[in-house]
Amino acid sequence: MTVAEERIVRLEELARRAARSGEPDLARRYVRRARRIAERNRLPLPKRFKRFTCDRCDRYLVPGRTARVRTRSGHVVVTCDCGEQARYPY
Repeated sequence: MTVAEERIVRLEELARRAARSGEPDLARRYVRRARRIAERNRLPLPKRFKRFTCDRCDRYLVPGRTARVRTRSGHVVVTCDCGEQARYPY
């Protein structure tokens, strides 16, 4: 694992903790920094990171607090507070 990959994983952990403790601005900063590191180093973001962040506003999604999660026929719909929706098959 490269230094950049380790840093992205660490920033994801910090963003999760900050979002759950009620600091959404700090969590957003961590998400933006992790995305920037991934772009610079041409690395894919981890699947967990992609599923729990909003592509539009860079918010770390906490189901029930900053995101609404619903199941539909064949997929899960995650809706951020900003209105962005992501669909994942199951």
